[in-house]
Amino acid sequence: MSTLFDQVSSDIRTAMKARDKVRLEALRNVKKFFLEAKTAPGSNNELSDEAALKILQKLAKQGEESAATYIQVNRQELADEELAQVAVIKEYLPRPLSEEEIEVQIKEVIAQTGATDMKAMGQVMGQATKLMAGKADGKVISAIVRKLLA
Repeated sequence: MSTLFDQVSSDIRTAMKARDKVRLEALRNVKKFFLEAKTAPGSNNELSDEAALKILQKLAKQGEESAATYIQVNRQELADEELAQVAVIKEYLPRPLSEEEIEVQIKEVIAQTGATDMKAMGQVMGQATKLMAGKADGKVISAIVRKLLA
């Protein structure tokens, strides 16, 4: 069983005892998605930490997008609720890499692959996204790869 799954389950009990509504709601939502992934066909009733991290990233991104939409329609109170839940979710994600750290790792990937021009971008992106999964946004990785290969 996933250690992230266990951690979220444990933290739900803690949030219940502390009567922390925001944290409880966010963690229950996370656990719901974890359970859905765990019981999906072909998952063998298992949820790896890697799969759990992908779910957390997706939920955090969706929450931020929802908050931006709420702000556009002048519903700040809903945006604040959404951002509070995103903050709880982000506590379970690894620390994101800075652009400098991303650039260093991409330079290593370029050196390993021997890429010299934009034709090799797909190969570099494939390895770079695997290497930095959960730690860097794909758009940032893509922009830095383009800059370095141009």
